[in-house]
Amino acid sequence: MNHWIMFPLLIPAVVAPLLILTGRYDEVLSRVFSVGGMVLQLLVAIVLAVQAFGGEIVRYELGNWPEPYGIVLVLDRLAATMLLMAAVIGLLVALVSIDNQDEQGRHFHPLLLLQMLGLNGAFIAGDLFNLFVFFEVMLIAAYGLASHGGGRGRLAASFQFVAINLLGSTLFLIGIGLLYAVTGELNLRELGQRLPAVSEAQRGLLSCGIAVVVTVFALKSAVFPFHFWLPATYSRSAPVIVALFGVTTKVGIYSLLRFYASVLAGNEACFSPWALSWVFPAGIVTVVLGALGVVAARGLGAMASFAMLSSGGVLAMCVAGFEPERIGAGLFYLVHSTIAGACLFFVVEGVIRRRHDVGDALSSSRPFVRHGLLGAGFLVAAIAVVGMPPLSGFVGKLLVLDSFKDSPWHAASWSTILGTSLLGLVGFARAGSVLFWKTPLLDVDSGPPEGGRIHTVMTFIAIGILVAVLAMMAIFAGVITENLRITTEQLLSGRVLPHD
Repeated sequence: MNHWIMFPLLIPAVVAPLLILTGRYDEVLSRVFSVGGMVLQLLVAIVLAVQAFGGEIVRYELGNWPEPYGIVLVLDRLAATMLLMAAVIGLLVALVSIDNQDEQGRHFHPLLLLQMLGLNGAFIAGDLFNLFVFFEVMLIAAYGLASHGGGRGRLAASFQFVAINLLGSTLFLIGIGLLYAVTGELNLRELGQRLPAVSEAQRGLLSCGIAVVVTVFALKSAVFPFHFWLPATYSRSAPVIVALFGVTTKVGIYSLLRFYASVLAGNEACFSPWALSWVFPAGIVTVVLGALGVVAARGLGAMASFAMLSSGGVLAMCVAGFEPERIGAGLFYLVHSTIAGACLFFVVEGVIRRRHDVGDALSSSRPFVRHGLLGAGFLVAAIAVVGMPPLSGFVGKLLVLDSFKDSPWHAASWSTILGTSLLGLVGFARAGSVLFWKTPLLDVDSGPPEGGRIHTVMTFIAIGILVAVLAMMAIFAGVITENLRITTEQLLSGRVLPHD
């Protein structure tokens, strides 16, 4: 039996308690344990990606208990891609936090590792109930991270984040209960096979259960009308933390794809179309609201949050019809938008550190201890987020537009994506002009007006790494696109969780 699949869960589950017990009062020890744990997770994610991209679907039955009685973990190409992406961003977040962000709370690194535990578990869960469990692990850690650093604004945003996600958790349990009531099963493989056996009298209940579960995934992804919590929470949280929250937001899209491929694909006659038909128009509204927010935002963090909201809407549009070409384009855009969003939030972190009490406000009234690399980082991150050439965002949006060419939603999708890209370009151009051209300068060697030292070394390293990744995605777009096409075929080929 292949035990490698357990390590994305074991590493954070072991290191986080060790940190709480031994390192919460020792800053150096906390950083060593946290970064070391993240490096181990990245190495394991690489090993799992090599196995998965070799064509192997790994199934792991905990305690050798067979389904439907035991817990089953599953690794395929899509799960391996998500694990690898989360491991890279998690490691960079741990590194950037060394620039004094982790000093604002003793439990930053344990919470960060627990967040990774929830993310990794959600990507490899083989049944709905354990997906719910890992959602809760992920969100409990996110509650603490959202309020990290304190302050009235962060506490208020964290409270709203807790409230909306508790509602989502309640709905998820209701949806799981409805599906279990009509099928007697929660394992994704078994659930998909039992749908045709559901009686005609119970298909209305089945449709309600499916609609509730899909609604929960939309809520986790901040798709309209459940979008309002994302800008309010992410714009007030520490930017270095929101870089990882970008992966958390994508878990909803990932779970929707997994749920459709493993349960709903081929069983469309068993439930009502309205359970899924609202996802595309909701995605369009989300994209538009995000773009309008980018233009109207008064802070760089809020602007980045609305850009993340808009990218989630594009992904919802891509998965709405569950067409292979569109899903493949959506997967490329998912990886790109997550990396570009993390890069932009690292830039926001650098701006806040160099503008002191003004922070990321789009105002030129205060001096700015500027570093040329920070301005360059903003330019590259903005280009990537908007989708301008030559970076991977341009390739991703071209793929998305091309995937809609034969769709009945062709006009709506093209006008929405192109129009909102123009709005995003205007918004980020305005922000760059205010922050980097009109703001009075201070000599970077003279230090801040209040005295002290600005720590941004790790921030610049993380921005440089992510910019390099975005450039490589553009250069090797053909290879990546082909691999994602195979990933999509594997995902939609009847059942991604076949019988042994």
